[in-house]
Amino acid sequence: MTHELDAIGLLCPLPVLKARKRMQALAVGETLVVHTDDPAAVIDMPHYCNESGHELVDQAQNGDVMVWTLRKA
Repeated sequence: MTHELDAIGLLCPLPVLKARKRMQALAVGETLVVHTDDPAAVIDMPHYCNESGHELVDQAQNGDVMVWTLRKA
């Protein structure tokens, strides 16, 4: 199952904090798609996945918005 999180307009560290909270509620293997426009997310989201053990499945740029796909470990 895929879940979505709109973190557009939020600045560091809020996108990662909200993603972490949403990931806690997911079952192992479920994915969370996060939309961000904070330039710091380019560093923060991969770091969060590396530290938490979750898989960063994909990252894509859609105009000013970065779209992150995370899979719960």
